[in-house]
Amino acid sequence: MLVPTIPGWKVETVGDDIAWLKFGSDGRLYAINPEAGFFGVAPGTSEESNYNAMKTIEKNTIFTNVALNEDGDVWWEGIGYDPEGKLIDWTGKEWVFDRNNKDKSPAAHPNSRFTTPASQCPSIAKEWEDPNGVPISAFLFGGRRAHTIPLVLESRNWLHGVFLGSIVGSEVTAAALDLKVGQVRRDPFAMLPFCGYHMGDYFKHWIHIAKKTTPDKLPKIYFVNWFRKTDDGKWLWPGYGENRRVLKWIFERCDGSGKAIETPIGNMPTIDAIDRPASVPVQDMEVLLKVDTEGWLREVDDIRTNHYPKFGDHLPKELYELLDEMEKGLRK
Repeated sequence: MLVPTIPGWKVETVGDDIAWLKFGSDGRLYAINPEAGFFGVAPGTSEESNYNAMKTIEKNTIFTNVALNEDGDVWWEGIGYDPEGKLIDWTGKEWVFDRNNKDKSPAAHPNSRFTTPASQCPSIAKEWEDPNGVPISAFLFGGRRAHTIPLVLESRNWLHGVFLGSIVGSEVTAAALDLKVGQVRRDPFAMLPFCGYHMGDYFKHWIHIAKKTTPDKLPKIYFVNWFRKTDDGKWLWPGYGENRRVLKWIFERCDGSGKAIETPIGNMPTIDAIDRPASVPVQDMEVLLKVDTEGWLREVDDIRTNHYPKFGDHLPKELYELLDEMEKGLRK
């Protein structure tokens, strides 16, 4: 999704959302891409939001549940331009664009998709099929959170990073039927639907990975949140390509040059450590990088009361100890 707009930097793509990880002979962790292509949601994808995707899907691409225009081309809401003429919507019915009708059913299903060869991506890296893989410098975990969770947070060490991964969650949207809107659904490591064994044992596996190499060879671990909002529902961070500014700070931290301060929740960027977009006033940046003490104490209570007990005696005691440590720091 990123384009190279920072002087002296380039952006290359290795894969989509799956990686196979292994340690190299140098003690570093390497990843290979096991997939042949990309699989993405169509609505909202445009040249403005995801230029590389739009260029990748110009040919040899399969679309499902999008709309068709009269010449057989595809269209969806958020594609970046209005359709011309009559369309066939995703249900097979005739559909006419009406900008003034806010209640009109969408032409493309909100979860309509495309799948396309990775080789067509303009930013594909030459190593994308290298069986030796590429070295991993950092892991980024995150969820969709309107409040509390800062824009970016760095773990103090590997074990603390495992703790952060174990508490990942997103606020529930109207699409979820089993929880109230706004309630946090925890999804540790974004792996809960995919882990083939007890999640508590998965946490132990991550902890034990540290024993396979030296601390200086392990990737750094970060917590990111592109979805902070103001109390009246406006986005605080523009997201999309602007996320490169956060990635730049992460790379600088990996190189030992990025500025940060220690907090009870982890290492946070200083207010001037991230290149602030012109669209983000300094007051918003302060909110994005602030430790919301009361909000984090509520997080602690939810994790202790509702989340960690689900794993019973499979949960590593180290994670409870880190939760206690964070709460103690927040209450100082």
